[in-house]
Amino acid sequence: MSNPFRALPSITQLLEQPTLVGKRDRHPPEAITAAARAEVEALRTALAAGSSPNLDLAAIAERIAARLDLDALPTLRTVINATGIVLHTNLGRSPLHEEAARAAFEAGRAYCNLELDLATGKRSSRQDAVRAGIRAITGAESATAVNNCAAATVIVLRSLAAQREVIVSRGQLIEIGGSFRIPDIMAVSGAILREVGTTNITRLADYENAIGPNTAAIMRVHTSNYRVRGFTKSVDLPELVELGRKHNLAVIDDAGSGQAVDLAPFGLPGEPLVSTGVAAGADLVLFSGDKLLGGPQAGIIAGKAAHIAKIERDPLMRAFRLDKMTLAALEATLRLYRDPAKALRELPTLRMLTTPLEELQRRSEAFAERLRTLPEVMVELRADVAYVGGGSLPDVAVPTVVLAITVAGLSEADLAMKLRTGTPSVVGRVQDGKLLLDLRAVFPRQEDELLEAIQRAARRLDPTASEIALPL
Repeated sequence: MSNPFRALPSITQLLEQPTLVGKRDRHPPEAITAAARAEVEALRTALAAGSSPNLDLAAIAERIAARLDLDALPTLRTVINATGIVLHTNLGRSPLHEEAARAAFEAGRAYCNLELDLATGKRSSRQDAVRAGIRAITGAESATAVNNCAAATVIVLRSLAAQREVIVSRGQLIEIGGSFRIPDIMAVSGAILREVGTTNITRLADYENAIGPNTAAIMRVHTSNYRVRGFTKSVDLPELVELGRKHNLAVIDDAGSGQAVDLAPFGLPGEPLVSTGVAAGADLVLFSGDKLLGGPQAGIIAGKAAHIAKIERDPLMRAFRLDKMTLAALEATLRLYRDPAKALRELPTLRMLTTPLEELQRRSEAFAERLRTLPEVMVELRADVAYVGGGSLPDVAVPTVVLAITVAGLSEADLAMKLRTGTPSVVGRVQDGKLLLDLRAVFPRQEDELLEAIQRAARRLDPTASEIALPL
């Protein structure tokens, strides 16, 4: 019996193929050689398993070129979000407005007056870039920003209550994604947790009875990613503020997702406005920048000027502060809120969340017709629901329309994998034996790319070719 491995080409033969010669201006020689060796080893493995791979030199060279291009892709890259979840934590939550993305780009590609007052020529605070915008949407005396809401919580508690007690309702001792737990954050900050009430009921008297000589603050935490319903009772923020003033205690309001315009008229009730806590008299209000605010990742702190000044003097502020690109993107996002109607129209997160079902239906029907031109693809429209995501509005189901797709010869899991590992990557939902694609969080400009991605995924692979896929 002849040795099948003798049919394998040499690395030298492969490197002289025109396809790989043409790659020399884009890839270093070492990378081309490494890709060729990896492909030959894959072919050797296939032969050892009894397969009959395609050993045509030109075909092997094409697969090596594909390996090279794959290796050159960045780890972080654009994903088409067809899950219907607008604030998808694993996909980066809020996509930025074009102006915010451009501001970050401009700040990053050159120098900028990050900590320089151009009028006086003297050093200034980097927080000046966002302070006015935060004050405008909250009504607060002053404001500052750090790199996320966990950091905001830590530095606020550390500045106002290190080694002293902070009273929190037991029903608000939340854990959100990434094992963020209020008790753990409290411990890291140096503050001492004093929990009161029960999981479902906390009364004003519970707070008042817990106040002692070592009490520094009362903290209300928005539960964000869950709701307790039924036989429940909690204390409204104005009552906590009144109690805090009576006992000379700071009142901290963790407002969660950063809703700056009321979304209740669009069927999205339940999240507090960031201005509500300030209006109620809270000393400090904390919220996220990359959720319902629609900006970059940030933890925003708004409130009394004296407290903000103390926070900014804390040595930990240097570790938590925002970089110039995030500050530029946040400033541009906040600027859009000068006209709330414009913010609703133009901020991607708000526009996606408030898209009328009728408009989504029209887009989906039009896209389904385009899909039906692909002979391998079968598609039907379904009514469905989606959720906002990112710990925001956890109990509000948003009516939506989905494209339920099947491809002949491919399981729904294989189709989902091929789309996820393609270029561009497409992420949908697998349900009831079909791949569901929701256009709510797909930008109209991405529809052509989405169609091409589905067309590529639907093609039957050559069973003799070695398949190259993105790492999962």
